[in-house]
Amino acid sequence: MTDYSHLISEQLYIDGWVDGTSEREATTVNPFNDEPIATIRQASQADVDKAYDVAKQNQPAWAELPPKDRAAVMSKAADFIEENFDAIVALIQAESGSTIAKASIETGLAIGSLRESAQFPTRITGSIHPSNTPGKTNFVFREPLGVVGVISPWNFPFALSMRSVAPALACGNSVVLKPASDTPLVGGLLLGTIFEAAGLPEGVLGIVVGAGSEIGDHFVENEVPSLISFTGSTPVGQGVGVKAVGGRRMKKVALELGGNAPLVVLDDADLDQAVGAATLGKFLHQGQICMAVNRIIVQAEVYDEFVEKFTERVRGLTFGDQLDHSTIVGPLINDQQVESVTAKIDQARAEGARELLSGPIEGRVIAPHLFADVTPDMELFREEIFGPVVGIVKADNEEHALELANDTEFGLSSAVYTRDLARGVRFARRIEAGMTHVNDITVNDEAHVMFGGEKNSGLGRFNGQWAIDAFTTEHWVGVAPGNAQFPF
Repeated sequence: MTDYSHLISEQLYIDGWVDGTSEREATTVNPFNDEPIATIRQASQADVDKAYDVAKQNQPAWAELPPKDRAAVMSKAADFIEENFDAIVALIQAESGSTIAKASIETGLAIGSLRESAQFPTRITGSIHPSNTPGKTNFVFREPLGVVGVISPWNFPFALSMRSVAPALACGNSVVLKPASDTPLVGGLLLGTIFEAAGLPEGVLGIVVGAGSEIGDHFVENEVPSLISFTGSTPVGQGVGVKAVGGRRMKKVALELGGNAPLVVLDDADLDQAVGAATLGKFLHQGQICMAVNRIIVQAEVYDEFVEKFTERVRGLTFGDQLDHSTIVGPLINDQQVESVTAKIDQARAEGARELLSGPIEGRVIAPHLFADVTPDMELFREEIFGPVVGIVKADNEEHALELANDTEFGLSSAVYTRDLARGVRFARRIEAGMTHVNDITVNDEAHVMFGGEKNSGLGRFNGQWAIDAFTTEHWVGVAPGNAQFPF
């Protein structure tokens, strides 16, 4: 396996590399075999305060740099990743339980975020507006927010940290990042190594690794950041939103939360294509993706054929050690996730779903499990699974399929399969989601196209121009000639 030791730091990144001051120490491990990777002294609340204070002090100078200088840092960071691609992939595999395919995709997504963000410094524009006051001109400037706090998840830790950190920096902000406790290296400290090598001035990016119970609330409630960008579960994200808006200083929030993605197979779909999309969209990274296929909704006319084809396709998936290049389904991230997914399997059986395929549960590896004849009252239909388990639902007709697709509190990603593209677009536009793909999988992310959800799947949009809008604010500056006659 490719050596990644040169990418690992066991220190926090606050105005350079420093030891944490918490009494806690945590070891990050390979989730398949618990092999230790690094031991990190955790951050205390005082470390969080220091990181924010340092970021605030260094932000103005960073924002005042010529756009080409900030763009150059983004480009050099992308170059560093490309030069160390195999080592980064190996580290993602080891720490997050990712197969080589998933880790490679994730690394490519991070590069894409940086390449797109490198354009932002010269794409930030303002506007000029006429005034009803004679001789006055109204300028609207787009300015950095100041300091941005980022909380990233464990499932796509490298890509999803970079998706917020890179555009926020490119727009002239400084950033403090808190990665998930299960993936402090690839979701956090690795970015310090990358941006340090890219020439980012010290203090512009801070990275604090710590338990949510010790620093989580404090990270959000600190008065320095102007925006908190959070990616994770809906319940936690709702709490983050309340704390960010309800504190002494109201903050903006960008929340990318849970999903319950439907993949709808209409009666004229290419079933082989739909089966392939359902397999990849469900079992990539063991289903631990907010956009993963969570419900497969199939029109009655092709239901039995789809069920047969899908079961045979999934039956051939390999599972086990993620470091084995032949493995498709690796381990879940931790024991809590294993317990959650196992409970959903047991509940599906208890509720009467027809079990099509099952397999062993060994350690943190759960073999693919398929259930048919799932109904809207079942937990498998209503809840985000976040594991290699999926239910298939029969729809009476197209309208019933749409009703089933929208019967959820979530609205992140979705997909529909049909040979009639016009029909697909009509159907897609009626799905209550931020993203819908016709004849493609639900798992999609392109750095220049908006990403985000509706309903309880979040607030705001990431990527491209939408990221510029999210990580900047507008400032009206009215300029009058100074010769007004005021009435009093």
